[in-house]
Amino acid sequence: MTVRTEKNGAVVTVIHSRPEARNAMDPESAEHLAAAFVAFDRDPDASVAVLWGEGGAFCAGWDLKQAGAYDATADPLGEFHFPEDEAPIPRGPMGPSRLSLSKPVIAAVAGPAVAGGFELALWCDLRVMERSAYFGVYCRRWGVPLIDGGTVRLPRLVGHGRALDIIMTGRKVPAEEALRIGACERVVADGEARMAAEALAAEIARYPQGCLRADRRSVYLQHGLALEDALRAEWKNSAPMLAAEGLAGAARFSEGKGRHGDFDDI
Repeated sequence: MTVRTEKNGAVVTVIHSRPEARNAMDPESAEHLAAAFVAFDRDPDASVAVLWGEGGAFCAGWDLKQAGAYDATADPLGEFHFPEDEAPIPRGPMGPSRLSLSKPVIAAVAGPAVAGGFELALWCDLRVMERSAYFGVYCRRWGVPLIDGGTVRLPRLVGHGRALDIIMTGRKVPAEEALRIGACERVVADGEARMAAEALAAEIARYPQGCLRADRRSVYLQHGLALEDALRAEWKNSAPMLAAEGLAGAARFSEGKGRHGDFDDI
């Protein structure tokens, strides 16, 4: 099995393990990866997931040996599909890249996250990169397009011009540049991406989850909306959480929790 999960409390780490191929994605792995994230989203005891590639590479993209097996008349997306109860669009070749989860996912990036692997990292809510890790649209060299959300998510993170520079040149984007332009949120020492991502996940999992998920959902819902429409959508989405969790949290604060910046016991 090239995909497995490990659970520590409310944190689920989804591990992709094809180290002999630098974790390039084959159809079987993509299917298992998508299934793992559907299972995470449905698990009532799981709050945050980490996606990590075992063996020193996050993901070198879609396995071009697999792609090269298609003939010119074949539909290379024909075999990819969501489960019957998911959105009626083709599943991305990289696995979960078109799933809309209700809970956050953090990418723990070591080594290359290139081509479709870059798109997988962009699908995650946050990205923790090791200092020697890098992004890049390396599929530019082979005429393979971005079809797992790269042209959608990258401009939203880094802006139109920077995204086009990265997409059209296919150049390497080192971790420090990714941090500077907003393509990742943390840079850590080599060998520490998984540990740092899991620590961040555990920190996020400590908070009241209904409110956190509502705020996360609101960030995504506002894409493409005018300001007033976005504000209305925020209110409709998040206001119910004030009664569901906020009032109880305010009561804990009034009882003395969290005073003087001490949030260890909230």
